[in-house]
Amino acid sequence: MAREGDAFGAPGIPAKWTHGDKSGVGTAYSASSRLWFTLFDGIVTELYHPTVDRPQLRDLQYLVSDGKTFVHEEKRDLRTQVTQLAPRALGYRCVNADPEGRYTITKTIITAPHQPCLLQRTQVSAADPAFLSTLKLYALCAPHLDVGGGGNTGYVVTANGIRILVARKGGTWLAMAASVPFAQLSCGFVGKSDGWTDLHDGFRMDWAFEHAGPGNIALTGELDLRTTHDFTLGLAFGDTEHRAITNLLQCLGVPFEAHLTRYLEEWEGTQKHCRPLEKASCDDGALYRNSYSLLLAHEDKDYPGAIVASLSIPWGEAKGDDVRGGYHLVWTRDLVNSATALLAAGDTATPLRALIFLAVSQHADGGFAQNFWVTGEAHWTGKQLDEVAFPILLAARLLRDDALGEFDPYELVRNAASYLVRQGPVTEQERWEEASGYSPSTLAANIAALVCAAAFFRRRDDEATAAFVEEHADFLESHLEDWTVTHAGTLLPGTSTHYIRVLPEELRADEPATHVDDRLLEIKNLAPRERCRFPAKEVVDGGFLELVRYGIRAANDPIIEATVKVIDAVLKVETKAGPTWHRYNHDGYGQQVDGRPFTTHGHGGTWPLLTGERGHYELAAGHDPRPHLATMEQLASSTGLLSEQVWDLPDAPEIFMMHGKPTGSAMPLMWAHAEYVKLLRSVKDGVVFDLIPMVRERYATPRPTRKRIAVWSLERRVRSMKVGERLRIHGATPFRVRWTCDAWRSFADVESSANAVRIDHADLETSALAKGSKVELTIFWLSEARWEGKNYEVRVT
Repeated sequence: MAREGDAFGAPGIPAKWTHGDKSGVGTAYSASSRLWFTLFDGIVTELYHPTVDRPQLRDLQYLVSDGKTFVHEEKRDLRTQVTQLAPRALGYRCVNADPEGRYTITKTIITAPHQPCLLQRTQVSAADPAFLSTLKLYALCAPHLDVGGGGNTGYVVTANGIRILVARKGGTWLAMAASVPFAQLSCGFVGKSDGWTDLHDGFRMDWAFEHAGPGNIALTGELDLRTTHDFTLGLAFGDTEHRAITNLLQCLGVPFEAHLTRYLEEWEGTQKHCRPLEKASCDDGALYRNSYSLLLAHEDKDYPGAIVASLSIPWGEAKGDDVRGGYHLVWTRDLVNSATALLAAGDTATPLRALIFLAVSQHADGGFAQNFWVTGEAHWTGKQLDEVAFPILLAARLLRDDALGEFDPYELVRNAASYLVRQGPVTEQERWEEASGYSPSTLAANIAALVCAAAFFRRRDDEATAAFVEEHADFLESHLEDWTVTHAGTLLPGTSTHYIRVLPEELRADEPATHVDDRLLEIKNLAPRERCRFPAKEVVDGGFLELVRYGIRAANDPIIEATVKVIDAVLKVETKAGPTWHRYNHDGYGQQVDGRPFTTHGHGGTWPLLTGERGHYELAAGHDPRPHLATMEQLASSTGLLSEQVWDLPDAPEIFMMHGKPTGSAMPLMWAHAEYVKLLRSVKDGVVFDLIPMVRERYATPRPTRKRIAVWSLERRVRSMKVGERLRIHGATPFRVRWTCDAWRSFADVESSANAVRIDHADLETSALAKGSKVELTIFWLSEARWEGKNYEVRVT
């Protein structure tokens, strides 16, 4: 047996993460315990430290052997049952049993209430004491420090006479020990000289390497069970070796029951002031309580208000160190949905923190990164207009509830409104982050946000800017059907007029697309051999329901009702739990049909959050939304987690996929939990919680008569406008527009006006022009004393 020295096999096999569909997520409620844990198949998977976006571990599990005939690993070989310790607390009990009934491992898993240390109370039992005495138990830990499996180093140290397994990388250390000593320890390279490889070759631990790395390593320690089969395993972090070991031994020095009592008490106290929404549920509030705790748990403790989308890496088993981001990042769409759900549940403090965090994270131009780390550093850099609109909506909701405290979000709102006007109406990415163009859901968020922004300008007695952003919202609203409705649909016989998913259009296109029926939409997540371009008129999603949610369109609007029928015919799937919907037809973002994880293509499953969106629509339409509430509750796992996607194909046990059950995508998804909590509040109140009264009043049916505008800028040079519209010219600096409608026999000059959103604009009185008229214009830039040097035409159609 090797007793010391370096392990062989560097750097180990390529590092991968692990499955994204968790069975549990937990952390102490205290801000001083900066550690989050996840569970999958009865074992601990990613640990996040010191912030909620930094996974530091692949997994931690036990290996069991009798030394002669078998070796079992918990996640593959044992039958697992996971339960919550208490209704409101994110702590878990895992009972992992030998399929032959010979032994059971029972684990109670929490974090220390005030230190970054995972605590796993472990009890090994067997009906036959003689058999129990033959068992050997090994802790196997796979560090992925500093968000990666490569470059880790493991070694053995001694402190206070206790031999401890340590891993380090960069400025992060991990230390592991137990309340019983390790009988043997070893550090090895994964797949070459690690404990798993060692034990699977002869059922005994033959290697005891005291150092391995840098590389993809694993730490293995045999627990000394000669005196007890009841012990606590601890795994702690620190920014030095000394701190990690100190945290570990201090936590192991306190009885586990004392930690557990404090952990549960703190979580119990979080919901004392929650709104009593349980009576509106169909499960006595079980999913409500858990959703609330999960939403709180996804907020960072060093960066208050930073709520990540999910503590998971979808299909992580197929992703290595080249993929640093999972869903443990901030998307403003997901964050605002989470914050709004907490507001619906009666929490005003967390949503305000979220708004302040967003104000600090906003870019100088008013936009936001597609997603970003809790530090504000961008990860993906796509531009999504709805993600700029959502913070305005959150600010408006907090203003409505008198929950802004001393914080004034005026600059956030002003800059975001400016961005929406300047960059829209085409979005580089719609809410599914895959296509550019005119999106009903994006336009809905933008219209609602601009109307809400006007209220903030009026609070400053700035009527001119308030009117400007409202009129721009009117411009978007008046063109919704032009941009996003087909009249030649073929998806449902007898229904040719309906909303589409998105009208493809490139940013900064000279001529905005108005011919819906002529465009092709590329679906980017389909396999190369599959057809990937479809008529845009034949691709639909449920995003148009956002128009009803905010009050822009009535639930009984004929086109809304027609599109509901279309998506039910094309996207709806009935499960045992109830109805679910696909994101859109031809979706390839999901598990592959043979069970392999999604990488670049697959088969898109159905999304539980869309059941919640449909429930909100049914409420707005005067129907009973409770069946959809019940469906979401039944789609939740036994530990109260909602997944991003569920398998919509027939049962396939050979690939571990069951109809209506989670796929390998993210679980839990906070957007889904937020949608559930908001639906619960909506059912309780009898009105959609996200409905914005001022938006509904402005666009209620029948809609009031307002002046209609068409917007022209050098970035978006429209070539046609409708009869009765004023032509509004936008510019980045002061200008004078010279225009004519009689081929320059006469002309008029109009100087631009500035406003608080820093958009210079001039209105041309074209509303009286008849069909067939032609407006010609050119621009003189005042600050540069320069003519544009080119004439532009806009026809009245």
